[in-house]
Amino acid sequence: MAQLKTIAVIPARLASTRFPEKVIAELGGKPIIQWVWERTAKSRADRVLIATDSEKVKAIAEGFGAEAVMTSPNHPSGSDRIWEAAKNIECDVIINVQGDEPFMKPEVIDSLIDVMAGADQPDMATVVVPSTRAEIASNPNLPKVVVGADGSALYFSRSEIPFLRTGGTDMPLYRHWGIYAYRRAALERFVSLPESPLEKCEKLEQLRALENGMKIKVVKTHFQSIGIDTPEDLVRAENYLREHNEQ
Repeated sequence: MAQLKTIAVIPARLASTRFPEKVIAELGGKPIIQWVWERTAKSRADRVLIATDSEKVKAIAEGFGAEAVMTSPNHPSGSDRIWEAAKNIECDVIINVQGDEPFMKPEVIDSLIDVMAGADQPDMATVVVPSTRAEIASNPNLPKVVVGADGSALYFSRSEIPFLRTGGTDMPLYRHWGIYAYRRAALERFVSLPESPLEKCEKLEQLRALENGMKIKVVKTHFQSIGIDTPEDLVRAENYLREHNEQ
């Protein structure tokens, strides 16, 4: 495998429609963003940055030892924010680690690094988790992924894909876990592209990449995570913390 210089960037926007200031909400006695940073720092990424639009978040991040940078408050997506944070840093691969995933596993980040260093040389890589129709089919908030024979993503959707027709043969379903690795040139190109028709329809930015011919390699994992989108999710995370004695 090629030796790649990798930077992991954690976008941490303070404003959130469903849960304002969620990235600095306390979980187990420390901010959610600190949980994410501590786990990311244990990965093989050469450098870890928190990219924020808030001086408050920056001060909190620096208080627990993180490297934090200010970015524009006007970015339409996390991808745009991480490009601003990383574009002047010499690196081969940029990893977008969601700032609201406190139980991120370093091994998941390492698996993305391995895929990007592999012979296939994909533009991007992302993570999927095996699931069931009962769990995700009717939930549009859990994006689904169809994976090709070569391990690349064929399509992402909020709908139930692949659809099981009467008399058809069922097959594994995968839900998407929104952590991405980008080859530097691919991220630069991605953020320069206009929002695509499929992206506008499904409200999934990764469709912009597929629609423009970019190859997204998929990493399958059985690790589970709890993304914090609402105050109710934070309660679930607190319960998970107690049950699994996470540190």
